[in-house]
Amino acid sequence: MQQSTIKIGLSACLAGDKVRFDTGHKKSNFCMDELGKHVEYKKFCPEVAVGLPIPRPTIRQVRVGDTIKVCRPDGTGDVGPKLTEYGKRVATEQTAELSGFVFCAKSPSCGMERIKIYNEAGTGNTSEGVGFFAEQIMAHNPLLPCEENGRLNDMHLRENFVMRVYTYKHWQTLSEQPLTVHRLTQFHAQYKYLLMAHNYEAYRSLGNLLGTFDGEDIQTLADEYILGLMTALKKPASRKNNANTLMHLQGYFKKSLSKIEKQELRDAIDEYRQGLVPLYVPLTLIKHHLKVHPNEYLAKQVYLDPYPNELKLRYGI
Repeated sequence: MQQSTIKIGLSACLAGDKVRFDTGHKKSNFCMDELGKHVEYKKFCPEVAVGLPIPRPTIRQVRVGDTIKVCRPDGTGDVGPKLTEYGKRVATEQTAELSGFVFCAKSPSCGMERIKIYNEAGTGNTSEGVGFFAEQIMAHNPLLPCEENGRLNDMHLRENFVMRVYTYKHWQTLSEQPLTVHRLTQFHAQYKYLLMAHNYEAYRSLGNLLGTFDGEDIQTLADEYILGLMTALKKPASRKNNANTLMHLQGYFKKSLSKIEKQELRDAIDEYRQGLVPLYVPLTLIKHHLKVHPNEYLAKQVYLDPYPNELKLRYGI
């Protein structure tokens, strides 16, 4: 299926735009120099969008009674309501074309989690806040893969985020045409081993969901399916689950490989299971054997190539 360009929302400072309070930026080298070769970014700086200047005084989240303000350290200049309203507007009007979003960590407007909330006196804080802009984007788009720049330094979280972006884009492309149970079942079949690596129970339950459909409301079925899929994929696959999935893939070649080739593949999977080699080592062997011994069903498995190989995301996990 031909997909159009993937578009990802991005905090503008992560693109290198000098929009921070001190006229600086927080350019993400991964986003701009690596992932940026394969996607387009739609940039947002909510603080500038609601009228704050560059440079500007720092702002923070401050708890005042039962409410939280986004204001200067002295308590003045609350822009919380404006940030919330802007977030709602972007979330409802400008995110339909997006397949993911990368936010700037620790920002009172863009942070996804663990944002400091200060008390009124400024003498203490708790790390339980969510950026006002990010909160609206995530609340209105529960399927949208979202991540922070800091967390993307973790190779497992980085790989997981990009995989979810490409999965969601695949779904968005599928949904451009009328959905049928047959098309949903074909889509699900392609994700068998990716789901197995992340959550085997989800693979079975989602398959049962499609298999027991009574023909009443295809859109409700599709909505339930994609929510289950994106939720299951949110947790990075463990080394144990990946190794078990690789063993299933090895089974496709039991009648076509020589004794030496089978042992070589088994050894590669065992070395991966033990943490001696990264995931791309056994996967490269499997893809080599697939070229020599074609299998149509296996060739369609997203697990083998969930995103461009040039990103080298499986070299570090």
